[in-house]
Amino acid sequence: MILWNPDIKFISRIQNQIDTDMQRVILLLAALVIMTSQAPVFTITGTVFDESGTGIAGVTILEKGTTNSVTSDLKGSYTISVKGESSILTYSYVGYKTQEKKVRSSRQINVYLIPEKILLEEVVMEAEEAISIPDMAGSAAGVRAEKKAYHHTGAVNRSYPPATYQDVATPYYGNEDYEGIEENRFLRPFEKPLSTFSIDVDAASYSNVRRFLNNGNKPPKDAVRVEEMINYFSYDYPQPKGNDPFSITTNYMPAPWNEKHHLVQIGLQGKKIATEDLPASNLVFLLDVSGSMNSPNKLPLLKSSLKMLVNQMRKKDKVSIVVYAGAAGLVLEPTNGDDKQKIIDALDNLQAGGSTAGGAGILLAYKIAKQNLVEGGNNRVILATDGDFNVGASSNEAMEDLIEMKRKEGVFLTVLGFGMGNYKDSKMEILADKGNGNYAYIDNLKEAQKVLVNEFGGTLFTIAKDVKIQVEFNPAYVQAYRLIGYENRKLKDEDFNNDAKDAGELGSGHTVTALYEIVPVGVQSNYVGSIDPLKYQKQINQNTTTAASDTDEILTVKFRYKAPDGDKSKLITKTLKQSDETRADDNIQWAASVASLGMLLRDSEFKGDLTYDQVVELARKSRGSDEYGYRSEFIQLARLAGNIVQ
Repeated sequence: MILWNPDIKFISRIQNQIDTDMQRVILLLAALVIMTSQAPVFTITGTVFDESGTGIAGVTILEKGTTNSVTSDLKGSYTISVKGESSILTYSYVGYKTQEKKVRSSRQINVYLIPEKILLEEVVMEAEEAISIPDMAGSAAGVRAEKKAYHHTGAVNRSYPPATYQDVATPYYGNEDYEGIEENRFLRPFEKPLSTFSIDVDAASYSNVRRFLNNGNKPPKDAVRVEEMINYFSYDYPQPKGNDPFSITTNYMPAPWNEKHHLVQIGLQGKKIATEDLPASNLVFLLDVSGSMNSPNKLPLLKSSLKMLVNQMRKKDKVSIVVYAGAAGLVLEPTNGDDKQKIIDALDNLQAGGSTAGGAGILLAYKIAKQNLVEGGNNRVILATDGDFNVGASSNEAMEDLIEMKRKEGVFLTVLGFGMGNYKDSKMEILADKGNGNYAYIDNLKEAQKVLVNEFGGTLFTIAKDVKIQVEFNPAYVQAYRLIGYENRKLKDEDFNNDAKDAGELGSGHTVTALYEIVPVGVQSNYVGSIDPLKYQKQINQNTTTAASDTDEILTVKFRYKAPDGDKSKLITKTLKQSDETRADDNIQWAASVASLGMLLRDSEFKGDLTYDQVVELARKSRGSDEYGYRSEFIQLARLAGNIVQ
């Protein structure tokens, strides 16, 4: 029997070799760790712009080949740390071409994204069947259709300026609803000395018009409400000094479309109240989560927008969430504004599906608001929808009655509109008007930031309600006049002194602008027809002319308003005289440029020889301070409109 007798020396040599190899491996790994830790890490900053030079929020910036990524902020700015000069950054955003940038030695990289050329297709089907409409991001959204719809198939370029629009055969309006507008005409002071209307701080028309133009289409005529376009922008009016919650400014200049006519501007500036000094809010989000909201520019945009608003909430504020689809339900009990994550989580859990029980949703939202009413506070329902109410008490009349009743109980209504294709503008405008609130159309995150962050106080906090304006024109100087816009805000002259008559609301820091076009006495105008001499009013007219000639006043402006919780109005007046020192400042010139674009888009019979180039030039000269870039965007939009329409 042979036994194994191990060679101790041999085993020792093998062990020593293993130990040496292990030490080498350990040293190598340590060296790799040191080399890795010493690899350069670069911090890159920059801004992502669209072609108009406006920062794009929500752009994904990714270090290629890694999971390292960041998202641009509300101004389009970003900061990202990368491995080194060999890194490549990709910039991607829905609706825009993805770009790549090599880092090299750069520490700041600014990028301009180019919109993709997308295809809008509409399949027209019978009522109760689905329409497949790719949205701006290119994914199909199922919406409901009436039997009559516009059919459009064509390539649409969303860039500034457009490459070509020859392939856009028919404007795409889909199943959208707009209230008809009959443009205001010239009136004679002898026959109609008073012009009376309710103020309007809504701006939904402008952002909706922008959506049409950015998609390569001229907007429907009735979608263009000139006063809302003008009031989309803030103006540099003085802050109020007395006890009244707003200041009043008047000015005049030659009308850009007819230099023989004058343009008179009336401007209101609401008192600015610091956010911390605003009263406590009791907000109920009433959110449409029906099937028609199932597209990226509807419910996902809605949720992102409201998250911005949630970030403005304070501890003393409360937020509740009511949703409606096939039925209405409370998904978030009243929650303190500083518990932001709880509110955001409730928003994130929302999904679209079902029909639209708008009537039941509004009833429940007002019930929750009333149960949590804050005396002296801001009690408000915020309705976010595409306006497609089609189940329950959904007629305009029923909704109006309900909302009017609730506003008298101290709960106001703000309406935020989303989407395209089946958008119901007419219904949402009516609801906001009746609810002592305002109405905005959210077409992107930048607009959400404007409405819910930059103009937070003006959007949600009323400082004066039932604000009415009445202008009396002096026939000694004014041959004829017409109010530009405000067609659906006109009031009877006797409504001005009637405190039971509802009118518009003014929010903290808001500005309101109205324009009149005036034909001076002695000017020949095609818009002022001749009439036979009056038999019974001849003596009255002579006496009136004599009295009017004793003053150099061109007009007198009267204002009535109530406190947010008041029932009795207060009257203030202001006159505009020929002797007043006025000049065509940026305020009136900018308002004139916006009104000019609105008149062109509406193909107004009063537009004279206006051109889009004139609009751009007037806007460019009067842009003034433009902190958020809204005016710069308008100039690009006017250029774009000229390329589409001409």
